[in-house]
Amino acid sequence: MSRIKGRYVLLMAILGAFALLGGCSSGGGGSDFDDLGAGPSGGPGAVNLGAAGSFAVLAKDGISTISPSAITGDIGVSPAAATFITGFGLIMDVSNQWSTSPQVTGKVFAADYTDPTPSNMTTAVANMETAYTDAAGRTLPDYTELGAGQIGGLTLEPGLYKWGTGVLISTDVALWGSATATWIFQIGEGLTVENGVRVILAGGALAQNVFWQIGSAAVVGTTAHVEGTLLTQTAVTLATRATLNGRALAQSAVTLQSNTVTRP
Repeated sequence: MSRIKGRYVLLMAILGAFALLGGCSSGGGGSDFDDLGAGPSGGPGAVNLGAAGSFAVLAKDGISTISPSAITGDIGVSPAAATFITGFGLIMDVSNQWSTSPQVTGKVFAADYTDPTPSNMTTAVANMETAYTDAAGRTLPDYTELGAGQIGGLTLEPGLYKWGTGVLISTDVALWGSATATWIFQIGEGLTVENGVRVILAGGALAQNVFWQIGSAAVVGTTAHVEGTLLTQTAVTLATRATLNGRALAQSAVTLQSNTVTRP
């Protein structure tokens, strides 16, 4: 805990310095926080996403968007049909196994497309649920109930973090670690990222090694930015122009509003 507090003080100093210079740039690169130095390695073993890992957005009940969104990576629904993917202007491939969209750099899949897509989607959703269970079942957390669920302003080192309640991020938070470092956030209820707030990677940390296991829904506010894979028990909602460098993997629905989602 003392290391987190020490890094918090340094982070606040850096934030203040950049505010005087006109503010920090948006996005997930974390270059504004290079002053933190190279990050430590460590943390729990990564969560195996299986076939779900190829998706930027995956849901059981539906995916909707208010155009224009920009998604890099596949998107898909199962057991829902393609009619539950709305706002994308889907164009069916001649194979009938997938479709495309001007808003998706990748393929779009649904449970009612031609074989082998239905079985592939069943596998992807099953792997998503297994990954959720894996992340939720990790034991011996490094930090429990940190900040009573309010983690805005902190610099978090690699580790397993656990809360029995929801988590609120009301100001920027940095994940400080090396390219091999991992984070698993076990959140008993919902995750809320307030408008304009950023989750920032520092010290070489990579979004592919960050996992948010969320007991209900994730809500990312207007123009906010999040790094890592969102594994939710229910829904993911990205408000207007919010960005995600990671994946939205939801056991109900994903709602987008002119967002950018980039699969790591």
